[in-house]
Amino acid sequence: MNLIQSASRLLLVLAALGGTGTVLAQQKLVPAQSEIVFVSKQMGVPVEGRFKKFDAQISFNPAKPDTSKIAFTVDTGSATLGVPETDAELPKPTWFNVPKFPQATFQSSSVKGLGAGKFEVAGKLSIKGLSRDVVVPVTLTQNGAATTATGTFSLKRLAFKIGENEWSDTSMVADDVQVKFKLALTGVGKL
Repeated sequence: MNLIQSASRLLLVLAALGGTGTVLAQQKLVPAQSEIVFVSKQMGVPVEGRFKKFDAQISFNPAKPDTSKIAFTVDTGSATLGVPETDAELPKPTWFNVPKFPQATFQSSSVKGLGAGKFEVAGKLSIKGLSRDVVVPVTLTQNGAATTATGTFSLKRLAFKIGENEWSDTSMVADDVQVKFKLALTGVGKL
């Protein structure tokens, strides 16, 4: 479940990074200042996890968001709930199956400007070999040359077979996973 949340956050981050090919080489994700968090409920209690390794290829044009492209990869083996025993379970086939599916990915299909630094990024999220269409709301803020992309979206962990077999019981681990992201970017043009 925490892995699902992490994957969801990664997707949000990818959506926030959309861009255009001409600016791609200049735009960068700053991982040390970025985070992808996932929140799920286990027996009704919120549990927060995060992905420690992720990257993005961004080509974003604030003046023409519809020409933007965003690709995001998350190292599923970097998922953590902060508890060593639980973290040891996440890479196993029941959860992320890291040996077979070491990365979750997001590829944008469209970026729509909504005004006031808000965007809607649609695309395909792929986790454990399963792809689903997602729409991620993204808010961009700027401070000098630094741009921050933030957002939150939800996904269904069972749609990606995260938490299989006995863990598919949603009374133990809820199906809904909230993904939150904060991505620090450089090279994005003025909003």
